Amino acid sequence: MKVLVAQLDPTIGDFSGNIQKIIQTLNDAHEKKIDIVLFPELTICGYPPEDLVLHDSFVISCEEALQKIIPYTKGLMAVIGLVRRNLAKGEKSQLNSAAVLQDGKIVGFHDKALLPTYDVFDERRYFEPGTEFKSWIWKGKKIGVLICEDIWQHAGYVGDTRYTCDPVLEMQKLKVDLLLNMSASPYQYQKPDVRVKVCQKAAKTLKCPVILCAQVGGNDQLVFDGYSVYVNGKGELCQLAKGFQEDLMVVDLDSVSKPCSFTHDAIGDLFRALVLGTRDYFQKQNFRKAILGLSGGIDSALTACIAVEALGKDNVYTVAMPSHFNSPSSLKDAEKLAKNLNVHFEVIPIDNLYETYLKTLTPFFQAKPLDATEENIQSRIRGMILMALSNKLGYLLLSTGNKSELAMGYCTLYGDMAGGLGVIADVSKTQVYLLAKWINQKNEIIPQNTIDKPPSAELRPDQRDTDTLPDYGIVDAVLQAYVEDLLSPEEIVKKYDFPLELVLDLIHRIHTSEYKRRQSAPGIRVTKKAFRVGRRYPIVQKWM
Repeated sequence: MKVLVAQLDPTIGDFSGNIQKIIQTLNDAHEKKIDIVLFPELTICGYPPEDLVLHDSFVISCEEALQKIIPYTKGLMAVIGLVRRNLAKGEKSQLNSAAVLQDGKIVGFHDKALLPTYDVFDERRYFEPGTEFKSWIWKGKKIGVLICEDIWQHAGYVGDTRYTCDPVLEMQKLKVDLLLNMSASPYQYQKPDVRVKVCQKAAKTLKCPVILCAQVGGNDQLVFDGYSVYVNGKGELCQLAKGFQEDLMVVDLDSVSKPCSFTHDAIGDLFRALVLGTRDYFQKQNFRKAILGLSGGIDSALTACIAVEALGKDNVYTVAMPSHFNSPSSLKDAEKLAKNLNVHFEVIPIDNLYETYLKTLTPFFQAKPLDATEENIQSRIRGMILMALSNKLGYLLLSTGNKSELAMGYCTLYGDMAGGLGVIADVSKTQVYLLAKWINQKNEIIPQNTIDKPPSAELRPDQRDTDTLPDYGIVDAVLQAYVEDLLSPEEIVKKYDFPLELVLDLIHRIHTSEYKRRQSAPGIRVTKKAFRVGRRYPIVQKWM
């Protein structure tokens, strides 16, 4: 028996485009003499559709799309994900379902039983949980079907929810010969190995092969990395689909399965995730070109490299906007990077504009001394220039701020925070440097001086980030411990031996900067806990 694992990149709500992908895959399956085709979760409508499923017409479109697909399953078994109406009594009027088709007919559905409502997930808001577990016979095999979260609890990787049932144990009662899992599992740094372990645990319990088909691609702020999984009945990894691209993986269950090892380049995968997230964000919205400011610093350099990889050098427009506070080396580094990437590069000095602003505003400043106000004016001038070019030329502006800066509020509203996409908004400063070094492995793309020099906003004479912040190694340690791992201040002190006053100050900055982050560009989520998507804290609160 051959299973085609259709690791596809659907677009949310693009029914015609998604149907075309599905039908093409089914035609390929016929040519390859495939027995079963397994698609990702909610393939027909794309994942996550969020409040679109509250529109009856959207759900009906899913059901109508399924009817168009049915004729192409003649001679095959296909498992296809969709939203469908809940015609029985229940709290919610929609179901997250797997349609099971055999030989051109719908033979049944599996409705997702475990609906995650934590982190980036909010499925219980929309769907009624499934309560029935069954198997389907195809070519002499008893086949079970589960959807994504349905197998995660069994492996002990669901920490935020206590579900009342274990679908894997329900499959064990049915004594299935093969378990198929359709998934839309978002990427996060160093996650693919966890997905393999989840499948291995299910296989060992069921004593049968487990195949997981994962969605791939970017949808809004989420990136899906692919890496679909096949483990044999002993729980040994035998095949892994490609990462960060569509792939049609053929699993031959009748051949002798040979275990394979799984190693991945964590930093390389992080880069590929950012590239895929950027590319799909542009392509799925019909944007073609990006514009960004090149400061000569490492954040804008990394963002430019990602943009070029995602969109192509001819579609990236870069602008340096120096003032008399910028060191001469910064402009040289920006120019050198643009030359290395072979992208369009312009220089627009801002000193005259800055002086005009000061001349206009000084009479109203009441003789108060220079402070962050004058610094922010420079940042906002740059934001205005970039947005003007974006509007006039039709380019989407990329924001270049990193997660560490956003955490600390070390960024300027309507200045460097301006943009339509925050490419590295979920990448810590520590990871920024790791990515820069990874990019430069073979050739120096990012100038070495950009990597070596102390980070600075260059908004006043001899400014350094460390004038305002602790070393980024400290900031990032507290950031991960508090935001991602939810450790208390006391636990952080114990883990890192940092002064309690320092930890409390950094945590205070994280919370007081919430109002800024709410107004920032959407960012590509690549860590366990990103700001905005999957993290909900009130702006106004007194507890923390």
